[in-house]
This record gives sequence, structure tokens and C-alpha cells, in this order.
Amino acid sequence: MYDCILVPTDGSSEGERAVEYAFDLARAHGATVRAIYVVNAANYGGLPMETAWDGISDALREEGQSAVDRVVELAPDDVTVETQVLEGSPSRVIVAQAQPEKCDLVVMGTHGRGGIDRLLLGSVAERVVRRSPVPVLTVRVDELEEREAEAAQNAEAAVE
Repeated sequence: MYDCILVPTDGSSEGERAVEYAFDLARAHGATVRAIYVVNAANYGGLPMETAWDGISDALREEGQSAVDRVVELAPDDVTVETQVLEGSPSRVIVAQAQPEKCDLVVMGTHGRGGIDRLLLGSVAERVVRRSPVPVLTVRVDELEEREAEAAQNAEAAVE
């Protein structure tokens, strides 16, 4: 069913949950995992002109390379992983890479923000879900303790 699974990574330990899901699916389907990191250069457009863009660009690319290298480190021996560090708007780059001739599925983390946080910060995952020509599996990557506390609170409310 799946030959290539695209996994955008931000390099965070929380984001590794989505990577683990991708590995599980890749094993089940004999698929390749394609890990990408997108350097969002637009976030640094407001820096003073005298700031050395080359130095910042190199640092961001190194950060991205570390993130995709971590995916390779986590990979089980029986899963093939390809990596790439790209530049641009994260949601646009992810959607551009999520083409049927390139990858069959996107697995990505989401922080599950809602309300005003989502309105103000936006959501890369939401934009990818809306625009992707292939299915997108989103994995909540909030802190485990936060989710457990919320589940316990919901369980208490259900009992009352």
C-alpha cells in the first residue's frame, strides 16, 4: 500500500513520536522512510543587513542535518531511510514533496494547539493536511505528562 513515507522532522525529541509511527508503518508495508527538515529562512528575514546570512544559513542547515541524522540513528535495521535538508516555507515544501510520484503518505507531528494559539501561530500540520495530494497521518507530540493529566481529568469528569 505504501512504498515511500515522508516524515518532516523538526529535530525535537517530541517529534520522534511521529518518526516511530513512520517506522512502524514502513515495516508493515516494506516502505522507505524519507525524512526531511525544512529550513524556514523567512523567519530570519527581519535581521539587520550587517548580520552574516551565510553564517545563519549554515547554522540552520547544520541543525537540519542533525535532525535528519537523528532519524537515521533511530531507524530499525530493516527500514531504509533517505534524508534531505530543504529550504522554504515548511508547509509548501512538505506539500511539494508529498506528491504521489514521490511519496504515498506523510506522517508528521502536531502539537495539538487550539483556539487563540493556533490562530496566532498557525499550524504547519493543518496547512499540509488541507493541501496534501496524499494522505497525512498526524501524531500528537505534546508532552506525555500533559496528555496523561488531561486524560485523568477527563476520566474524573466522566465518573462525576
